[in-house]
Amino acid sequence: MHLKYFGTAAAEGIPGLFCTCRVCEESRRAGGKNLRTRSQALVDGKLLIDFPPDIYAHCLYGGLDLPSITACIVTHAHEDHLYPDDLVFYRQSGYAYDGQAGAPHTKPLHIYGSNEVIALVRARDKEGSEAQGILAPHIITPYTPFEVEGYTVTALEANHNPATGPVIYCIARDEKTMLYAHDTGVFPTAAWDYLAQTKPRFDFVSLDCTGMTKAWRDGHMGLPANIEVRDRLIVMGCADAQTQFCVHHFSHNGGLTHDELLPVAAAAGFLTAYDGLELSF
Repeated sequence: MHLKYFGTAAAEGIPGLFCTCRVCEESRRAGGKNLRTRSQALVDGKLLIDFPPDIYAHCLYGGLDLPSITACIVTHAHEDHLYPDDLVFYRQSGYAYDGQAGAPHTKPLHIYGSNEVIALVRARDKEGSEAQGILAPHIITPYTPFEVEGYTVTALEANHNPATGPVIYCIARDEKTMLYAHDTGVFPTAAWDYLAQTKPRFDFVSLDCTGMTKAWRDGHMGLPANIEVRDRLIVMGCADAQTQFCVHHFSHNGGLTHDELLPVAAAAGFLTAYDGLELSF
């Protein structure tokens, strides 16, 4: 499997639009990997994870070939992970053509998410993209695997604002399996119980680290909670010494720039995501 992170920030991005805190000012000055857009990733160039407001920038500057994508799984209904206006409107005829001017799209973009995610998409679909067959929303059920683009995907409940229908995703293909866990605090009991019963073996784990070195456990995590989750996965047999662990989804409230977080996370045994990072496992 191959994963590319297009965006690695929490909702406000780094630097924040109006923020002059130390982290944002130092990130502006340093540039490069210290600059972060809103969270999005892509598996094997074909399975998109989340549809944030920065997706246009990811296409322009990150190399995201959005017209080739036919499936997107969404973690929850916060607008930094699901920006529905771009999703339901700009695939319309007149704004998007399939190959040549005047040729409308005839195949749907499949969107998978919780009841809350799909309700938000449908509420914004005032132009009738679903009715036209260019958008295909699918409501998922936690702990029930579904097939998409050759992957077996299983959503687990997340520890985040329940009004947004939050889930984390196990994604498996052939003999490789990854866990994408954003936005979430330390996993809820039902998720741990499912993992204990099914015992997937993860080759790669991406963990929410919004709080960076802070002791955040609910809604989001910091590095201490990441360590706790990693160690529990290993004890359960869901991960081992060959599993790559990466921290992702950062806020300036965590108190560190990318350059400052990198050695701290490495000392704890974690890779640190940045916009444009690509990994194979």
